[in-house]
Amino acid sequence: MDERGNTVKCEKILLGFTALFLAFLLVLFFRDRAAMEAAPVTVETETAVSQGSFMPDVSPLDINAAAAEELAVLPGIGEVLAAEGCDADRFDIVHTTEVIEMGDHPAKAFQAKADSSIAVGFGYLAKGAVHGFASAGSTGAMMVGSMYAVKPIEGVIRPTISSLVPTAAGRPALLLDVGLNVDCKPEVLAQYGLIGSIFAESVLGIASPRVAVLNIGEEETKGNAQVKAAHELLRDEKRINFVGNVEGSHIFSGKVVDVIVCDGFVGNTVLKMAEGLYRINKALGGGNAFWDAMNYENVGGTPVLGVNAPVVIGHGCSSPLAIKNMILTTERCIRTEVTAKLQRAFNN
Repeated sequence: MDERGNTVKCEKILLGFTALFLAFLLVLFFRDRAAMEAAPVTVETETAVSQGSFMPDVSPLDINAAAAEELAVLPGIGEVLAAEGCDADRFDIVHTTEVIEMGDHPAKAFQAKADSSIAVGFGYLAKGAVHGFASAGSTGAMMVGSMYAVKPIEGVIRPTISSLVPTAAGRPALLLDVGLNVDCKPEVLAQYGLIGSIFAESVLGIASPRVAVLNIGEEETKGNAQVKAAHELLRDEKRINFVGNVEGSHIFSGKVVDVIVCDGFVGNTVLKMAEGLYRINKALGGGNAFWDAMNYENVGGTPVLGVNAPVVIGHGCSSPLAIKNMILTTERCIRTEVTAKLQRAFNN
């Protein structure tokens, strides 16, 4: 009986401590909630304008309540345009009231936040009000818009995202896929060879670009089942200049290949390795045209290839230089009509 009594007593003590702990958590929750409700929120749009060292000392503006005329003369917009000799009338500023946060579920947020800049931008693109769309916002939401607003080109199994990589030859090579599709069937990789070839010729100006599969050896017998099968399909594709397999040691040489085909797992690994090497080289004081070309700011953004309109995704931490180059990349995709060329290639 004494042992049972002690057990019951211990259980009561533990229950008491548990109740006290829960009460403490409830106090913290309601205190923080009250503080959040009391805190003023002045900016909730995709493009936030806040005071900083680069802006004059002005009172914060509630962008959500601002008229388009007020937005056009904001420091950081109007002043920059004036300093560059640009007329504000050349730009249409579209006011939005919602934000797709980086932590939001992409598909749900794209649907629920219809007045976010990404959803509105894709709406303009889908109805032909703009010729191309670029954003450094949520990558997931950008892909949802690409797949469901402008949709893949008929005949394309899976669209791809690509990246330019610098070479010692002085002209960039194209690497695809770099993270969208981590598992690819050979038929998908074969399509990437055609997509990359058309992009390299149209946008990069490379005549008869050399296409190769990234592999562990140059011989046809090397590699896993995926790349061996892709090699056979690309070899039979008469619309491209297929040169076989390429090893990782030749990616940056510019002597062997202009379009490097791989799945998103391999491509993203290569891309992140290059970014890491750039940061290490910069920290050690090195620098030249080759290394500078590895800086994401000089690339600007990643084109989504295989959809029915030009879409470019920028880095989430893009600087003004990166944003500028992201826009220029979009403009080149529009001007060179790469989307129309891809549509014709897959419709034939």
